[in-house]
Amino acid sequence: MWEVKSIIYLVLILNFINCKEIKKLRTTIGQAKQKFQEVTKISIEFDYYLYLPKEYNDKDKFPLILFLHGSGERGSNLKLIKKWGLPKMVDSLAIPFIVISPQCPANVDWDLYALKALIDNTIKNYKVDVSRIYLTGLSMGGYATYEMAIMYPDLFAAIAPMSSGGRTFRAKKISHIPTWAFHGAKDEVVPLKLGKDMVDAINKAGGNAKFTVFPDAKHVCWDRIYSNRKLYNWFLSNKK
Repeated sequence: MWEVKSIIYLVLILNFINCKEIKKLRTTIGQAKQKFQEVTKISIEFDYYLYLPKEYNDKDKFPLILFLHGSGERGSNLKLIKKWGLPKMVDSLAIPFIVISPQCPANVDWDLYALKALIDNTIKNYKVDVSRIYLTGLSMGGYATYEMAIMYPDLFAAIAPMSSGGRTFRAKKISHIPTWAFHGAKDEVVPLKLGKDMVDAINKAGGNAKFTVFPDAKHVCWDRIYSNRKLYNWFLSNKK
């Protein structure tokens, strides 16, 4: 697994009111609708681990997993994210996926636009099967897993959030995405109810989300999941 520094440029179309106008400035008194449009370049830079499987070659295409860590691994020391989950064990697992594991900067939440740019950059530079892109995360990364799937509902073939909840009122947006959520029954950080509520909301909206609860586990339940090949076999069973 390689440590990579990523500098990605996004071109965004920003729409605001009462900023710079495209058309001729109005001079009449009173309130009136205006439109603003400007092309802006934003520089994004962060470190991430890139894992290429032993089978990787320039002819075949490979499934991609984006892994999102929790709040305790934020910062500028990339080695922190090897504490838990996929970055901790991916080399020994030798799974047939490309895996990207970015680090979230300190004191902020995951930037979903930046994560999408990282996925796009990986697709551009590596042999990615775009019909088999998977998303998983733990704790804060689990919440971001739900949020990113909601923001990009046509991107992922399956998602696996762990020890997290989600915004139940938006569950319908991802009811078509195969979802397998995991939670510890004794979770002292994110109550089990929050995880169950999100899964129930997805299923109520017509989805078929699975929910695995570990009766003996607290918040940190994820290493037993990431070390089990059942998760990766389930990922591969789902394709857009």
